[in-house]
Amino acid sequence: MNQLERLEQSFAQESVPFFEIGDTVRVSVKVIETKSSGKKTEEEKERIQVFEGVVIARKGKSVSERFTVRKISFGVGVERIFPIHSPSIAGIEVVRKGKVRRAKLYYLRTKKGKAAKVPEREFTRTPKASAAKATAPATQAAVEKTEDVEATPKS
Repeated sequence: MNQLERLEQSFAQESVPFFEIGDTVRVSVKVIETKSSGKKTEEEKERIQVFEGVVIARKGKSVSERFTVRKISFGVGVERIFPIHSPSIAGIEVVRKGKVRRAKLYYLRTKKGKAAKVPEREFTRTPKASAAKATAPATQAAVEKTEDVEATPKS
């Protein structure tokens, strides 16, 4: 592993939830507001702003990965790109899972009203890492059952 990869890993956040394209997410972003009046010193206030919308794209890999969220605000479409591992993101919450068959949902930009809605997915997919762990105990149980069947005497 070279120095650049080690540096990138140090910036990675571990608390990123699993979400896919088409999911509706609620992203909490830290916003710093400065207030200045005349010659007085500036006051800095930090607050959390929530941006909720549909994930229409994901790009990049590892630390440089980013995702695009689209929402309709007062009849106007608003898109915002967030780096997943940014320190300015306070949290990402998955509101609902979407059922899509595309990697990028740029076609939603031209749709309006009900046509712009993404249907909800009834089942939930698990991330690849936990899917492998979930199948391992099931195969062990199947092996134990076959051993029990072979061990029982037949009359």
